[in-house]
Amino acid sequence: MPLILLLIAFIPIVETLSVMIQVAYYKKTGKRIFKMTPIHHHFELCNWKENKIVSVFSLVTFVMCAIALLAI
Repeated sequence: MPLILLLIAFIPIVETLSVMIQVAYYKKTGKRIFKMTPIHHHFELCNWKENKIVSVFSLVTFVMCAIALLAI
């Protein structure tokens, strides 16, 4: 069951990991991987509209939840 939770919470996990990766990489090299974290802010700075970001993240969440339900 914990693996299924990882699938369901994919987007929040990616958001958290993007911050952790950015901070660790910046401390080590002084450079940034993303324009801004959490990752949805990076997409905003890449000129994605808020509606597109929400739609894509919702679609990814829906697909990951469907995969998790099929895995039960």
